[in-house]
Amino acid sequence: MAESLTVESAAPSASSSERPGAIILARHGEPALSRRVWLNAKGYRQFWATYEVLGLLPGQTPPDALCGFVAGAGVVYSSTRQRSIETAIALTQGRDFASEALFVEAPLPPPNLPDFIKMRPSYWGFLARVCWWFFNHHEGQETRRQAEGRAEAAADRLIAAAGQGQDVVVLAHGFFNFMMGRALRRRGWRIVVSQGYKYWSMRRFEHP
Repeated sequence: MAESLTVESAAPSASSSERPGAIILARHGEPALSRRVWLNAKGYRQFWATYEVLGLLPGQTPPDALCGFVAGAGVVYSSTRQRSIETAIALTQGRDFASEALFVEAPLPPPNLPDFIKMRPSYWGFLARVCWWFFNHHEGQETRRQAEGRAEAAADRLIAAAGQGQDVVVLAHGFFNFMMGRALRRRGWRIVVSQGYKYWSMRRFEHP
């Protein structure tokens, strides 16, 4: 997870403020991959691998509220996944943003169930997340403990940027946004706006 792809320079400005800016954690738009399929565990592994490299479904319009938050932000980050980068491009409209692997989604390896068991991707994703979170099923990928460490590092990065007095927006992924949010709350930040975790949704954190 060490590599990063810099789309444009997005270093915090040198200005400072006694009160930190807000931190907005937003989920990417809808990817260009249908979930209306039935898959076994092997099929879901391929589905997730494809999901990880695809961009957004064409024809989407970012919500006005999120556009406004991005327009007012001093720093905008995305992950290095294509769906996250395309979300950032749609929202920044030519402004600078930085794409970093620090913000990629936590892995979703499914449990090794028999091939005759088939489910929708949403059910596989839920089951895979439960097995990863509670039973350390990671298949050699990033573990929960490692991802939590990454979320802590990401929270520190965002707090440092917000400490310059500017709002910070991260355009990333549903579950890793949840993990970063937990890390922010442990550091005293509170949610003042929440739209949940659906596509294009966001949660705004402020420090009292």
